[in-house]
Amino acid sequence: MSTDAATEDGSTAAAALSLDKRPRRYDSFDIESNRSHKRGGAAADGGGGWGVLVQLAFQSIGVVYGDLGTSPLYVFAGIFSDGIKHEDDILGVLSLILYTLTLIPVVKYVFIVLRANDNGDGGTFALYSLICRYAKVGLIPSEEEEDQNVSNFQLELPNNRNQRASKLKSKLENSVFAKYMLLFATMLGTSMLIGDGVLTPCISVLSSMGGLKLAAKAMTQDTIVWTSVGILIFLFMIQRFGTDKVGYTFAPVLTLWFLLISGIGLYNIIKHDPLVIKAINPKYIVEYFMRNKVDAWISLGGVVLSITGTEALFADVGHFSVRAIQISTCGLVYPSIILAYIGQAAYLRKNMSDVGMAFYASIPGPMYWPMFVVAVLASIIASQSLISATFSIVQQSLSLGCFPRVKVVHTSTKYPGQVYVPEINYLLMLACVFVTLGFRDTIKIGNAYGIAVVFVMALTSAFLVLIMILIWKTHVVLILAYAFTIFALELLYLSSVLYKFDQGGYLPLVFAFFLMSVMYVWNDVYRKKYHFELDNKISPKKVNEIIKDSISHERLPGLAIFYSELVHGIPPIFKHYIANVPVIHSVLVFVSFKSLPISKVPLEERFLFRRVQPNDLQVFRCVVRYGYKDVRNEEEPFERMLVERLKDFIREDYVIMGVENEELKDEAEMDVEELDKAWRRGVVHMVGEQEVVAAKGANIVKRVMIDYAYDFLKKNLRQSNKVFDIPHKRMLKVGMTYEL
Repeated sequence: MSTDAATEDGSTAAAALSLDKRPRRYDSFDIESNRSHKRGGAAADGGGGWGVLVQLAFQSIGVVYGDLGTSPLYVFAGIFSDGIKHEDDILGVLSLILYTLTLIPVVKYVFIVLRANDNGDGGTFALYSLICRYAKVGLIPSEEEEDQNVSNFQLELPNNRNQRASKLKSKLENSVFAKYMLLFATMLGTSMLIGDGVLTPCISVLSSMGGLKLAAKAMTQDTIVWTSVGILIFLFMIQRFGTDKVGYTFAPVLTLWFLLISGIGLYNIIKHDPLVIKAINPKYIVEYFMRNKVDAWISLGGVVLSITGTEALFADVGHFSVRAIQISTCGLVYPSIILAYIGQAAYLRKNMSDVGMAFYASIPGPMYWPMFVVAVLASIIASQSLISATFSIVQQSLSLGCFPRVKVVHTSTKYPGQVYVPEINYLLMLACVFVTLGFRDTIKIGNAYGIAVVFVMALTSAFLVLIMILIWKTHVVLILAYAFTIFALELLYLSSVLYKFDQGGYLPLVFAFFLMSVMYVWNDVYRKKYHFELDNKISPKKVNEIIKDSISHERLPGLAIFYSELVHGIPPIFKHYIANVPVIHSVLVFVSFKSLPISKVPLEERFLFRRVQPNDLQVFRCVVRYGYKDVRNEEEPFERMLVERLKDFIREDYVIMGVENEELKDEAEMDVEELDKAWRRGVVHMVGEQEVVAAKGANIVKRVMIDYAYDFLKKNLRQSNKVFDIPHKRMLKVGMTYEL
């Protein structure tokens, strides 16, 4: 808030001496935020030295790479679904796979996209948050100047801010359409990534179980499908143990998997066709397209399957760190996968008829059953990467008001980015079971999978181009180089996978439509409710009048904490409360929770206070700022932290007002003592329970959205007191109807 706005709002104005001895006016929020800012924040890439880094790199193998690492199970079968027509087509496809794996997972994600992390966190919402932090494109008017003083909020920008970035920033900030489109694209990317979380377990487990058909001819497809369902249920049941334990359990298996597929790949290269490595020459791609024309373009949908799970490198970075992901990718994962594909291509050059089961057919005889067991375990693990990513992005969207309230469980004290969302876990499990039973084979699931994967990648690239222009100030030549190579390649793949829309490709779009509908309904009503409170807020001056006019006897001893989401002002529900219950506690604190477009807010920078005048009212306002990765039900009770920080604020506020005035210091200690006394007498948590209804005369779309869709979501999901861990015995709900 600006100083002028703060003065009009009736808050404490404090005098301080500047360097030229002239007094300046400060708002108490400015004082608090400036004091906190000096303490600094966490580094984006985490700390702890090489020991922690190696542990995280090892853990990441078991969580991030399962999907990307098990793609050799089904890629060649997906590309050559109608068989191999020409021997050199194998070289053309191998060349496509090699360049795709190099350009997208390694060049794009490991060395470019990971740099766009938000204080260590990744995913579509992290990119959106970076843009919101630099340009005012958020749709909820809760920004304050003090937010930019949070240590993690600051962006390290180059000094040479060029005209191109300024023009784009101005256009984004002045265009309501652009703001909605950014939010829409973020929701779409989030929905598609959750769709990945459904499809990844299905295709990975079904593909690995397909090895039974090759070894046991009597094995039926029904048996394989139901066995896969059982494995999927087991996988989701162990999620509650957390990424930390799951990662350590799975990492040795995935490490063994990568060593085996690289060893078998090297064996096949030496035994069958060492010259297959000439596929590194891109001329074989040109010849492949010249021979097959439209069929070659259609087959790109199968090539996409070689990079499934790549988005997890970025979405899961918050569970680990940027450096850990880079080490594990370049040190083990990428070389192993490359050798696996080259080895399969070498085998197929001599055994083209085995393309439908290329992975299992290329395994040397003595290694078949051991490899089958590891493949099944690896496919189970493959599902983990997108499941973990889904939990992370749900937490991010929840904190930014784009998802209904669900419980977020932090499963690791060492790594705060590792979370588990019970409701989402069970919904994903049910969806996986239905998809597996409904589709029954990997071909149709692969068609659906490709659309979800490429959509998310293309949206990530679009956001990345904006970040390159707005924040990084990247040279235009490099931006164009990225756009005409990697981004163009992704759009080409997207055109190919959309061709198979009617062959299962519609599935992720159905998922996305459902999830986006839920997210849009919740976010739209959330914004309408916020604007209603903003338009009908009570000024601190009015609070003073209400208290004096409504209370005819002494105030109740104790501390009352009144919760709301309104940052600017006091919510209208307070006037409604006083009108019906004309008593008030001796100390009253209006608390509003606010999510900043950053991943974490340091604890010492979380609370901002201001006092409602006059001082003897003992009425305070408090904004509690969280990042989208912060824990909201800390081990230490929230009310204890609130009271201790409020005591600090009272002392500092009096000091700044009086500088060295001993009388004011005594008054400060009296206020602190009164607060402490009120706290000991008991705390009442007042929670606003707003019922929202469509206003009279609203159109049918608005009535359905507010009166039915939003009402259904609100009644069937967790209430705010459960999310913020407010004790039931000391909670008082205050109801009021908002007509939106």
